[in-house]
Amino acid sequence: MRVTVPTAADVTVTPNAEMTSLATPSRGTAEVSAWRVRMEPGAAGPPHAMDREQIWVPLTGALLIAAGDAEPRRVAPGQAAILAAGEVRRIAVDGEAPAEALVCTANGGRATLPGTGEVRAVPWAE
Repeated sequence: MRVTVPTAADVTVTPNAEMTSLATPSRGTAEVSAWRVRMEPGAAGPPHAMDREQIWVPLTGALLIAAGDAEPRRVAPGQAAILAAGEVRRIAVDGEAPAEALVCTANGGRATLPGTGEVRAVPWAE
């Protein structure tokens, strides 16, 4: 067993969120990556598709997740959102409180921005 303790070097800040790497290939995982996401009220990530299935588990606050052609759904603590690989999604904070979530996915995931074909690495999962 290996226990990881995140440091400041494990935190990636974007204009929309703060990601803290917890379990990733660079920290010894062979198959699965996990990180913690913190988003402030009003924050929303860009529409994108991941090439791996993701599971989002809110820990505090609530998220509004739009995926595919479905209506956006509110996801709160005690629930989990399972997002299929290739499905365009947009994740936003729902409400006036910050939201934090645990996100898990298979190692090696990449994000694609719809309409551009631009593929981006996910550094907090490497």
